[in-house]
Amino acid sequence: MLTRYFTDFLAAYQPYKEGRWCYEDGCIYRGLQLLADATGEAHWRETMKRMVDAQIGEGPSLAGYNPSEYNIDNILSGRALLDLAETTGDPVYMQCAALEIRQLDTHPRTRSGVYWHKLRYPWQVWLDGLYMGPPFQIGYGLATGKESYVTDSLTQLDTALKMLFFEKTGLYAHAIDEAKMQPWCDPQTGMSHAHWSRSLGWLVMALVDVAELVGPERFATLRERTVKLLADVASYRRPEGLWLQVLDEPELEGNFLETSASAMFVYGLLKGAELGLYDGDVSTLFDDLTAYAMREVDGKLSMVEMCWVAGLGWFEGRFRDGTGPYYVSERRVADDAKGVGPLMMAAAAETARKARG
Repeated sequence: MLTRYFTDFLAAYQPYKEGRWCYEDGCIYRGLQLLADATGEAHWRETMKRMVDAQIGEGPSLAGYNPSEYNIDNILSGRALLDLAETTGDPVYMQCAALEIRQLDTHPRTRSGVYWHKLRYPWQVWLDGLYMGPPFQIGYGLATGKESYVTDSLTQLDTALKMLFFEKTGLYAHAIDEAKMQPWCDPQTGMSHAHWSRSLGWLVMALVDVAELVGPERFATLRERTVKLLADVASYRRPEGLWLQVLDEPELEGNFLETSASAMFVYGLLKGAELGLYDGDVSTLFDDLTAYAMREVDGKLSMVEMCWVAGLGWFEGRFRDGTGPYYVSERRVADDAKGVGPLMMAAAAETARKARG
């Protein structure tokens, strides 16, 4: 069922931002990479290659990519470049990856040393960015033998987790404004107010991917917090097997089971179990996810009930204040790359789990 869904989705897929290099396409690239690795079926990676190649221009260059925006989101798709460099041997992919590294080499940082989320979001660290940047930077450092990139990313992750830890809940805030200037933040802590599930989903995926990249010895400083976070996330799983849009507020009016974050959590828990970071039961995670998220709509299978976008601050004439009521007010969509990509990742992790027996 899902193989056909992914095939049909890819056949109809249009680049997310009219062909510009972006993280949404990067979610699909990552899903395709993991499906290829888990199944051994080359067509998944061949599809990824065709999509990536369409975004590479002369120079080489990446379509619509402007490093001076200092947008950490734009780094995620670089993981596909590293994968294709390794699997094809074509030097153009590492040349393109070097364009992103040049951005990171001069990317502005907080006083504590963590990359700003974007140039237009000064002094801010968002959980999203911890998935967008560090796994690529670590992968690049490992591929090129430049250990300083690995060390820098591990240090940034460690610092960011300390900055974003929300003592009252034991979870992590969506974002922090180190300058404590943004109207969405707590004026005392600088942190945002509610636990948006997809932001935590990005964090969970970042941590398990980094754990796999660097190995247990180098991951030691992050291990305890990762183990706790995975166990905590699992404890918020609802009876239907998924997670709420605002993770820890089941009584919040309008709160709903959100499928993109749920796919991220399923991937993270499955990968965490594989890496010895989570010891809970994972046997029903994937089946529960697909039973709820996959529906027939207008005669075709769709992944439904996902938040289209959420953030903090002004966006398209609306102020996003980071409260629970704000998050549940955001529009719900179907078949968005931010959900389908993690669903591919979860499917790959489930395939690997079953192969291990």
